[in-house]
Amino acid sequence: MKQELSRAFSDQINKEYFSAFLYLAMSNYFANNGLKGAANWTYVQYQEELAHAQNLVHYLHTRSESVTYAAIADPSGAWSSPLEVFEAVLEHEQLITESIGNLATLAMQTGDHAAYIFLQWYVTEQVEEEGNVNDLLDKLKLANGNTNALLMIDSQLATRAFTAPVVPGVGANA
Repeated sequence: MKQELSRAFSDQINKEYFSAFLYLAMSNYFANNGLKGAANWTYVQYQEELAHAQNLVHYLHTRSESVTYAAIADPSGAWSSPLEVFEAVLEHEQLITESIGNLATLAMQTGDHAAYIFLQWYVTEQVEEEGNVNDLLDKLKLANGNTNALLMIDSQLATRAFTAPVVPGVGANA
């Protein structure tokens, strides 16, 4: 693997860890504001982001590459409503989508077909991530501040459970 691509993978790993802690901060916000379902949804997202980072780490190790870790910035936010939190979620996921796309492009530009194929799972995952958040935003906008509707949405969010992603080509999944 070319050094430039290996460094870009490390950068993405650090972004995934930041994503995890951002979702953990959001879960904390929801828990402190009486929305246990949304706290659960964002906590499951935290677990998912950790798994994404770990699978990228395993991939680099499979390729005999080292990971360079960076300090994680404070993920705290000053959100004032559930709608504002999930708007921040969408904005963040769009940044991650762009980052994954750039990483896949770099893999192709450096001629690393294996890395490019590996990253296709992440490209597809990001489409799903943004779609899920858009659906949730649509519901929150329809609720339009109605407490009963918000509590119904929160109840639905409480049912989400973490399932470890199976990424072809890494760890025990290989």
